[in-house]
Amino acid sequence: MEEFWEKSFRINKEMWGWEPTLSAINTLSLFNEKGFNKILIPGFGYGRNAKLFIDSGFDVTGIEISASAIELARKHFKDSVKIYQGSVIDMPFEEVLYDGIYCYSLLHLLNAKDRVKLIENCYNQLAPGGYMVFVTISKHHYKYEVGEMIEKDSLIMPYGVTKITCYKS
Repeated sequence: MEEFWEKSFRINKEMWGWEPTLSAINTLSLFNEKGFNKILIPGFGYGRNAKLFIDSGFDVTGIEISASAIELARKHFKDSVKIYQGSVIDMPFEEVLYDGIYCYSLLHLLNAKDRVKLIENCYNQLAPGGYMVFVTISKHHYKYEVGEMIEKDSLIMPYGVTKITCYKS
């Protein structure tokens, strides 16, 4: 997976632009309402969704597998955010607890064992009273069943990503 994302960010750069997703906007409201300050973003990318939290004064830490994505983020954020390069499966990168964890469109890219590991790793870095928000693809997604089914609810997609797992809801 590292090779796929490295190539994608090297070629396509800021491929999704800088507008945050609706889920990031909603999560920002939730984290503000709860008075959170310190958040972790596994699958940081170049920081499209992180920008919203950073601009709102949150202390943001990211984890990203692609060196090219981190380079893009550094050009934009300078040293205002800590980003660890590596796989989210290898968390934690530091012994810190976070008020909130926001993970966008990553969980469905992992196999079952790694999904459990990511969720456990995130939970172990969650401060008491903290929240974890995972955004993923469900069976109701318009691209469900577009591609070759390789196991129950897991597909090889025709547009690049090697495997996506779709959830019931």
